[in-house]
Amino acid sequence: MSDTLEAIQHAALAEIAAAAESRALEQLRVNYLGKKGRVTELLKQLGAMAPDERKAFGDRVNKVKDLIAAAIQHRSTQLLQAELAARLASETIDVTLPGRGDGVGGLHPLTRTLQRIERLFNELGFETMDGPEIEDDFHNFGALNIPELHPARAMQDTFYVDNGARVLRTHTSPVQIRTMQAVVAAGRTPPIRIICPGRVYRVDSDRTHSPMFHQVEGLYVAENVRFSDLKYDLQTFLSRFFEQDVEALFRPSYFPFVEPGADVHMRWRDPSKGPDHPGRWLELLGCGMVHPKVFEAVGIDPEKYTGYAFGMGVERLTMLRYGVDDLRLFFNNDLRFLRQFA
Repeated sequence: MSDTLEAIQHAALAEIAAAAESRALEQLRVNYLGKKGRVTELLKQLGAMAPDERKAFGDRVNKVKDLIAAAIQHRSTQLLQAELAARLASETIDVTLPGRGDGVGGLHPLTRTLQRIERLFNELGFETMDGPEIEDDFHNFGALNIPELHPARAMQDTFYVDNGARVLRTHTSPVQIRTMQAVVAAGRTPPIRIICPGRVYRVDSDRTHSPMFHQVEGLYVAENVRFSDLKYDLQTFLSRFFEQDVEALFRPSYFPFVEPGADVHMRWRDPSKGPDHPGRWLELLGCGMVHPKVFEAVGIDPEKYTGYAFGMGVERLTMLRYGVDDLRLFFNNDLRFLRQFA
């Protein structure tokens, strides 16, 4: 049995020294010192020995066991150090190299335009208001003098949800309705002077239209508000937005929620055609005096108060300001296009 113990010790130490990885070393520990390991099996033979032999043999087996355990621990330390050295060698970083730097981001051109519009109207005394993008029929249509079966609904090809009970708002006018309702509910009275920027939705898609786009609508309600106030504010805004004296033209147009209504056109001159080119009239936005039925729907006395409203597409203003001829570029997420505005 002594020869067997020495043979086990010799074989174990040789195999431990030759182990090339931690996984192989762990397997050797199980083979020799595990519950069914070769050294452990020898300890199970102690019960069949005489008392004198049992003590002497037990001491020798335990010494071999401790020796193998120590050899495994030592070899494990060596392997871990070797693995660490290999990782350090393969993952070395040359701290003397110049830094790669971080990519410089920037605001989306539509965001830039929205912020510019908001800032200019805030300077004119307008407060910015927000509201839900999923609306009920009353706020999106009914309160705006667009009853059921009105042709204006079909023109907008609306996205309906909840089996037609609710709608993705087709304009930000519902925010105007909610704001006037809140003023009345709080027991306050006009003036109300707000703009309502945000996303709106219509079934439309081509070079100048998108199913989802952005609008900024405005509302001014007070006593003795006149169409001339509307013309002055819009003329001032357009001149500041385009940083030049804008020649604006107000052409009569129909919108259910204003009376009278108008489309606002500006004379647009293509810089590539020279300063003497007469240019052309380009439609920018719609506007008009708030219809009395809208005031009645929200509880404001149309005999005492008047007001004007307007609405403009942010994409159209962005296209003009930056010289973009296809609205879809704003939503394609092409970094080659977007980096131009960073």
